[in-house]
Amino acid sequence: MLRSAAGQLFGVLRGTVGLTTSRLGAAGAVRHSHSNESAEEFDARYEAYFGRSDIDHWEARKGMNDLLGMDLIPEPKVIVAALKACRRLNDYALAIRFLEGCKDKCGNKVNEIYPYLLQEIRPTLTELGIETPEELGYDQPELALKSVYDMH
Repeated sequence: MLRSAAGQLFGVLRGTVGLTTSRLGAAGAVRHSHSNESAEEFDARYEAYFGRSDIDHWEARKGMNDLLGMDLIPEPKVIVAALKACRRLNDYALAIRFLEGCKDKCGNKVNEIYPYLLQEIRPTLTELGIETPEELGYDQPELALKSVYDMH
């Protein structure tokens, strides 16, 4: 009931404000669940989303947040597309945060999956001049004290 009412309200607002469906289609492509699409179609959809020349900061963050909120680890080609979007937006911090999020998605298999992801995206990182969080020292806390159990 709420979904249909929200859909009708959105249709009225879209007509009133004059939003075009082409603009909404690009932003809405990430928001809707596509449970019957294949993995290749899913990857292609996100590559196209991040590959748009008119993507803005909000849309990039929304796409990355949606992607990292799913129960999956992004494919390297999707990560590359997202990093290139960060470069087009000149948002280095967003690229680093996205890499941190991808590492976090690896869970307890981080020692197996994350090196593979880095190996696959390394040429793009070099091309774009992006360092990994580990290269920047973000994997170690800056002001952490040594554990009393490790002191001798």
